[in-house]
Amino acid sequence: MRIGLLGIAHPHAINYLTNLRVAGADIVGIHDRDAERGLRWAGEHSVAFVPEAERLLAERLDGVVVCSETVYHVELVREAAAAGVGILCEKPLGVRLADSQEIVEVCSRAGVTLMTAFPMRFHPAVKRVRDIIATGGLGTLRALTGNNQGIIPLQQGAWFLDPALAGGGAIMDHVVHLADIFCWAVSSPPEAVYAVANRILYADEAAVETCGLMTMTFANGVFASIDCSWSRPVTYPTWGEAAFSAVGDAGTVDVDLTQPRLAQYGGEPAVSWLAHGASINQAMIDEFLMALQERRAPAVTGRDGAIATAIAVAAKESVARREVVAVPALFDLSEGAAS
Repeated sequence: MRIGLLGIAHPHAINYLTNLRVAGADIVGIHDRDAERGLRWAGEHSVAFVPEAERLLAERLDGVVVCSETVYHVELVREAAAAGVGILCEKPLGVRLADSQEIVEVCSRAGVTLMTAFPMRFHPAVKRVRDIIATGGLGTLRALTGNNQGIIPLQQGAWFLDPALAGGGAIMDHVVHLADIFCWAVSSPPEAVYAVANRILYADEAAVETCGLMTMTFANGVFASIDCSWSRPVTYPTWGEAAFSAVGDAGTVDVDLTQPRLAQYGGEPAVSWLAHGASINQAMIDEFLMALQERRAPAVTGRDGAIATAIAVAAKESVARREVVAVPALFDLSEGAAS
């Protein structure tokens, strides 16, 4: 498989590069709109830098991984789809609802694979919980509650704190993973969301929300909540933690998505948690490459990414309006299938 990277601003780019190499993909090159950053990154990771996205897309690629700043996703996906190249796009899909919808639609019209980078879907515990819910192991599902709390991403890239580039702060960054898992578990998007947010934490460093709490309701009566705050200290041993609970009439199940891990003391940073066991990023990259090879829809589609992004954008709208926001009224994703 001949693969290129379009944008390397997102810190996950290096992880995906490693995963692609482990999977045996031929990394043809990388493109980044910041030539200085792109050249430096390419040199550090022994890959060719291509100044123009069109030139890279002309290299008979099978697929690309889009890891640019969120605002540039739509134009890069548009170019890749026009070139007939399959796409794995970082989350959230876009900074606006219209961008997310266009990303799904241009790929559908071009007939190219579109996968959203939701590695949590490949976590064995997430799959197991969904199976338990689907087979009635918890009785009738009543509620889902989760937290995806992390450190403020100052070191990962200042653009995360620029609303023009990222679309928002903690809500856009951390709602989407659990929102996708919850929609997958319930097998539908939510009907409405309500959210509150503030920037009590890091008020001097950030012009975006740093703390947020969102609730959403589904048509079948299930309700869910997500704490998406950048509330972990910058000295925390890892980027953060993600966990959720499912509650049914017949029982509950709790999942810590950051386990298992090893604790390391000494070095830089002084304390860190090292993940071990199977890599969910690797499983996601393997699925992307297999979907390209087999010319089929991936396990996590662009529509899944658009739904999760729509939820995050609706949450931001709810914060601004201080009221419940109906998700279908903002962006109708309840009907139709897309890549």
